[in-house]
Amino acid sequence: MTDQHRVARRIRSAAAAALVTVLAVGTAACSKDADPTPVARATSGSTGDSVDIADVQNFLSQVPNWSAEDWQKWAAKNGFKPEDIKAIKGFWDTKKPSDPRGGDSVKPDKQAPSFREFTLPARIAAKPQPHPYSADTAVIGRLLFVNAEGEEHSCSGTVVSDPKNPGKSNLVWTAGHCVHGGKGSDYVQKMMFIPAYNRSGATSHGKSIDSWEEVAPLGRWAADAMLTMPQWMQEGTHVGNQASQFDFAVVQVSPLDGSRSLEETVGSSVPILFNAKPADITAPKAYGYPADPPFDGEELEHCDSNVKLAPFAFLASRPPMLAIGCTMTGGSSGGGWLTKQNGRTVLFSNVSIGDDEAGWQAGPTLGAEAKKMFDAFVAQV
Repeated sequence: MTDQHRVARRIRSAAAAALVTVLAVGTAACSKDADPTPVARATSGSTGDSVDIADVQNFLSQVPNWSAEDWQKWAAKNGFKPEDIKAIKGFWDTKKPSDPRGGDSVKPDKQAPSFREFTLPARIAAKPQPHPYSADTAVIGRLLFVNAEGEEHSCSGTVVSDPKNPGKSNLVWTAGHCVHGGKGSDYVQKMMFIPAYNRSGATSHGKSIDSWEEVAPLGRWAADAMLTMPQWMQEGTHVGNQASQFDFAVVQVSPLDGSRSLEETVGSSVPILFNAKPADITAPKAYGYPADPPFDGEELEHCDSNVKLAPFAFLASRPPMLAIGCTMTGGSSGGGWLTKQNGRTVLFSNVSIGDDEAGWQAGPTLGAEAKKMFDAFVAQV
């Protein structure tokens, strides 16, 4: 969770009926423009552009009908290309690896009707990955960034396979709210991905160090392109709502030093299992770097479940979210949910929302629209 909770103080009154804190359809023919309604974005000294709610609803009702060409147009217009890699490196080189990044907690609205209909999964305590981290967890890493409001935050991400560049992927999957602030906000700045962060335990138990090399055994990687869903950009808030059902994103990274791809450096990647059915998911594991108390963001944690995932939805016409018992806190947002398919580890969701006090998290179903977004991003980067 991004810090699912930290930004809650800026939540609009329209979010009051929403369920939980973010850690993050119609049949009309699609416009070939694929961008009929501009995204409202906050700018320095302003409250953001005014967008009529009816226009937003009409625009979003068309998204499920977008063609591959429509998605590529959307990605070209609404993806984000951050500043140059040297500037990102220069920013992070001024920071110590153990600088604190975390967030406050906000309780879910347990009186919301949709919440009362939802059966909470049993609490599962997060477990730390033993040091040194095993090779199979090297695909999990920590994301550090500055949000649109200029605050430093952290999330988690997973190295995913790139069908256009087999064996040489530079792609990271994470939560939508880890790359974009949602309604009235904008994309984040200065994002850096660190696979196998703190693998050796150099910053464990409150230890402070000065060298990034000690916590970044596989290097540091700057985000040079990112894309999330139009539903998240138009409706997303830092209290869970219907936009959370599309709370996912893909990021392309480049090495701060060196020339090998992320996948070659890490040693592997995980394919994304799109359109997975809850009944087909067995023994799911949620991974992340939780940074809010009682965690400090320095340890890779995981929650292992042997029960079926619990589905629920804020909006029934959208793909449901899936819930798992887990006590991870803010900072685990975007962390991969992994399972086995035909003997291979695959990613089927990511941490989006949750209630660490009650001991559960939820992630979006990665359905047809998630695949279209991913394919459009891969085609144009």
